[in-house]
Amino acid sequence: MSSDDGFVTHLESAIDGTTFEARAEHTVHQGRPLWVRYDLPAVASALAKHALEARSPNMWRYRELLPVPPGRPVISLHESVTPLVECPKLASRFGLPQVWIKDESRLPTGSFKARGMAVAVNMAVRFGRRRLAVPSNGNAGGALAAYAAAAGAEAYVFMPADTPRGNVEECVLAGARTFLVDGLIGDCAKIVRQHAEAMDWFDLSALKEPYRLEGKKTMGLELAEQMNWRLPDWILYPTGGGTGLIGMWKAFQELAALGWLEDRSLPRMVAVQSDGCAPIPRAFEAAQRFAEPWPDPHTVASGLRVPSAIGDFLILDAVRQSGGRALAVEESRIEEWQSLAAGLTGLGICPETGACVGALDQLIHTGTIRPSDRVVLFNTASATKYALGVVLDLPRLHPSADPADSLRTIRTQAPPR
Repeated sequence: MSSDDGFVTHLESAIDGTTFEARAEHTVHQGRPLWVRYDLPAVASALAKHALEARSPNMWRYRELLPVPPGRPVISLHESVTPLVECPKLASRFGLPQVWIKDESRLPTGSFKARGMAVAVNMAVRFGRRRLAVPSNGNAGGALAAYAAAAGAEAYVFMPADTPRGNVEECVLAGARTFLVDGLIGDCAKIVRQHAEAMDWFDLSALKEPYRLEGKKTMGLELAEQMNWRLPDWILYPTGGGTGLIGMWKAFQELAALGWLEDRSLPRMVAVQSDGCAPIPRAFEAAQRFAEPWPDPHTVASGLRVPSAIGDFLILDAVRQSGGRALAVEESRIEEWQSLAAGLTGLGICPETGACVGALDQLIHTGTIRPSDRVVLFNTASATKYALGVVLDLPRLHPSADPADSLRTIRTQAPPR
């Protein structure tokens, strides 16, 4: 049965199954992610899937499968259900009967990152945290800035210096203390770790706390409901840190356990990366459990520029368990595919989704996707977030600098209001 803490029973290490008390703050175990586990029989008794029809069309309609307990108030920016757009011209271009794009650009901060940060910030505040930090290639930083502002919490965002201007600007606009780092997202994460004790902030890096994953999971819950509980044959997903792909696969497992799916077949998951940063496809092809860091990563799709992911083995597990693929597409053609999809659908396609169109092209030409297959691609962010804007005069940090110097810079930056 549920309690005041909802239907969560415990947390579980993804690497070795060690369990943890759900009411206490936890991050990782042996440097690897934790799962949130639920009393699914109790959920099934408390909620029938047809009851969802009467609920508000937002991600909180799935409260029984989220860690923020039902009935508790939530910090929300009105995270509406995102449209599943049928794209007949795109389908025709690739010789398929049906292709859909799940358009995450409609969320409050213009990307799918709003889902994860909505849940993570709610849980962080619940555990008494009022100072939050994140390394980000762009969209996660903007989402944290927005939800921290709504929660009345402090946000510290660390971004590679070449992050798209639109992403940087939205962090500043929402009041986050924003820093450009001469390096990659791993260097940003290093700075967050370095100063965690001195700054007493909570690290909301992807999969370094268990709750962003639960928010991302709602993409899979929504998709199943929108498709009348019959999942597509293929899901093509742009994969950086992989939280969304892992979260959806978890959602499908939970829906299967609840008996809500109309058939037992689950979609084949495709993790899509650029050949400028492709650690997951390389590990997939080599039949490795973990992915080696990618040297000299580069891609116009900034969300894919994650040379080393803490959840690499979970991405690979989901791809293999589903009978899917991990593909690297040509970096030089991502913008071409982005323009193709935008021109055929009218949607604001982001470059990461352009990579998914390239993967679709590849899978069609190899005969992997059959002409009768139903395919869903995810548009993870609005194209407008990648446009250049004004140059901002922000503090710049370097990962090899004296930590005392960078800490001094962090502490002395005034809020950008």
